[in-house]
Amino acid sequence: MRILVTGGAGYIGSHVVRLLGISGHEPIVLDDLEEGHRPAVGSARLIQGDIADPAAVKEAFAGGPIDGIIHMAASCQVGESMENPSLYYDNNVGRMLRFLDLVQQRGVRRIVFSSTAAVYGDPLIVSGSAATEAPPIDEDHPCVPTNVYGETKLTMERVLNWYSQRAGWSAVSLRYFNAAGADPEGGIGEDHEPETHLIPLVMKAALGLIPHLTVMGRDYPTPDGTCLRDYIHVNDLAAAHVLALAALARGGNRYAAYNLGAQRATSVLDLISEARRVTGKTIKTVDGPRRAGDPPVLLASSQRIGCELGWKPVLSDLPTILKTAWDWHLSHPEGYR
Repeated sequence: MRILVTGGAGYIGSHVVRLLGISGHEPIVLDDLEEGHRPAVGSARLIQGDIADPAAVKEAFAGGPIDGIIHMAASCQVGESMENPSLYYDNNVGRMLRFLDLVQQRGVRRIVFSSTAAVYGDPLIVSGSAATEAPPIDEDHPCVPTNVYGETKLTMERVLNWYSQRAGWSAVSLRYFNAAGADPEGGIGEDHEPETHLIPLVMKAALGLIPHLTVMGRDYPTPDGTCLRDYIHVNDLAAAHVLALAALARGGNRYAAYNLGAQRATSVLDLISEARRVTGKTIKTVDGPRRAGDPPVLLASSQRIGCELGWKPVLSDLPTILKTAWDWHLSHPEGYR
């Protein structure tokens, strides 16, 4: 299939593009390169432009018909979303709506949407459970976002659900938990500016590129006082997109949402401890305040996508995640620069 990947030059997008090519599909990347990197797309065709720009979309379709879309272009920093909500509503809702209109005019109504576990908000508030007793979140869990980023993603999930019911679309939303790691072959990895994700910051501290790592909150209602997160290897995420595309190609009008997690919770302190073992480096830490909008615990149940699409993570144990991230940062200490 010929697949248009918006945001395909970004961290997760580049791994999806790589796997599409390996799987025999033809990826076409549409990315404004504000956060993405041209070298990350390899030999895939790249159109630099805004997803809401008719001329950029027209160019993406110039090589022939598109069979489906993987939509990954979005702003995705929780803290920034709380400081600048209008930016997130514009980028994640307004521009995507304009993009959907443009591709619908060209006859495309099949999409895999990059969503997030942030749509669930704080599961401890909803369930009333203690952190040590919180069950894994399944797709039927109430969606009550605690940050603007999660709210904008949930808004577009609801839009796609209605489009599938009323406008003939077929759509799958993939709710990522914490994407992490890098391709084991070492050619692509995680590179943001500024960097806000925990594992790349851990690696930068290990390399001495930053003086220390700030632990954002030590007073959460968790066993060691730090957040618990479910880390999923980026290549396992990429595999879920290819499976979702195949499912849409087989079926008619439908909408489904799936969690993507490894179904194990890791605290910030436990991750740092394992990173010290993997890297052999001393990683200095300092304590900082909580980040606005961060829930104490996010733990996935990914049984539904396993049962319905046959997805199973194979690289998402913490040592493998950290080893592939470490290899990437060792060989690319300044990222793609």
